[in-house]
Amino acid sequence: MSYEIPKNGREVLKLISELSQALRCCQQEPVFCEDVSFSQFLILDTVAEKGRLRLADLHDILSVEKSTTTRLVNPLVKKGMIVREKSDHDFRAINLTLTKNGKEVHRKVWECFSAFIDTIAMRIPQERTEEVYRAVRILLSAMRDAHAEGQCCT
Repeated sequence: MSYEIPKNGREVLKLISELSQALRCCQQEPVFCEDVSFSQFLILDTVAEKGRLRLADLHDILSVEKSTTTRLVNPLVKKGMIVREKSDHDFRAINLTLTKNGKEVHRKVWECFSAFIDTIAMRIPQERTEEVYRAVRILLSAMRDAHAEGQCCT
């Protein structure tokens, strides 16, 4: 008994494969300047954006386990980029804030990453930019929904 794979199934598989390959540049450790990985940069950027962030909130933002979040935050603390403080309101909660050094590293990494973003943006026809972003958001949403429903291969 043979199973015939629908043409659009092969197309989706190829898209996912190519996206995965293209995104590997962001998954390498360290990927950016200042010896900061992409995941660590996401942490620095999120803390910079929020000003102060509960460690527990970071698990959800990164969509990783608590132990992984701690493993990613620890080098940033050791390098003096992030300060870990106990919350005034909940003795079990830990707040993260950027140090002066962390703010400077965040700025420098954004400069490096901005060049990468600009290079990508230049390769998308300006009149199609919103269309491309919208299509990628729809694809990501569909993939997240399928995964949340347990439809991802395990």
